[in-house]
Amino acid sequence: MILFGESLNVISNVIGKQFKEADPAKRDPVPIQEECVSQKELGMDYIDINLGPAKKFGTELMPWVVNVVQEAVPGMPLLLDTSNIDAIEAGLKVLKPADQPHIINSIMARPERYEKMVPLAVEYDVDFVALLWGPDGLPRDENERAALAVELLYFANEAGIANERMWVDGLVTPVNIQQQQLMSLLNFQMMLDDIAPGVKSTCGLSNISNGPPEHLRGILNQTYMIMLERYGMKSCIFDPLDKQGTAIAKGERQDIVDLINGMMDGNEPDIASLDKEMQDYAKTYKVIMGETLYSDSWLEI
Repeated sequence: MILFGESLNVISNVIGKQFKEADPAKRDPVPIQEECVSQKELGMDYIDINLGPAKKFGTELMPWVVNVVQEAVPGMPLLLDTSNIDAIEAGLKVLKPADQPHIINSIMARPERYEKMVPLAVEYDVDFVALLWGPDGLPRDENERAALAVELLYFANEAGIANERMWVDGLVTPVNIQQQQLMSLLNFQMMLDDIAPGVKSTCGLSNISNGPPEHLRGILNQTYMIMLERYGMKSCIFDPLDKQGTAIAKGERQDIVDLINGMMDGNEPDIASLDKEMQDYAKTYKVIMGETLYSDSWLEI
């Protein structure tokens, strides 16, 4: 699993406080650079620079952050993430060659967005995330996801972008309020290769645990990551501090992967025979699948 480090975002103090400074000379690059070096050391493959709406100073801040990051981790590929299209382009202009293509994160499946942003991916020779958020918002099921994907990918193909340069994000939703959507995304993942051979996929993995208590977030993210990868997910936007999750993503905990894959194949384990760690993963799988009603105490039952 390819990991996009998510910690360089507008809600973190590392970048957030830079919005208060209109004068670049007063901005402090050191915390950002330390964060990037840390993410690389923790096993991240890309760094996601997420400035949010970036309405204030966006066109000045994005290229500044990009340059600061590239100085700290030269050659590391970046994702540029903001809803401000002008800020995206300002960042694209200062990108330097990296080990893998840089990525625009993301282009929504809305004509008013993709008609402006796909040409940027062509002009600056970067990959892009195709975010399946359509005119009506979140798609209701895998079929609506497929329809949005076909619309956006066809437009990109017509603009000269190969499938291999696109990463489809079918949208992960919180487990405590939209369990059925988690199943819909799994179903969509199984369809994606037939819809668009060569297209890669990604997701905001931590969305699944947005709402549950902090101590449950890691195991939810890790379990769902295994399930998505089983159905072809190639990457995810990921918490760099989740060392267990990184170990799983990099193939260092095959025992956990085998347990979840076995359950996906219909092989029900004897829960009582498992040690506590493996019991927790088995219980978490059942919650994600809707076999167990969600509650904040499912690991204690």
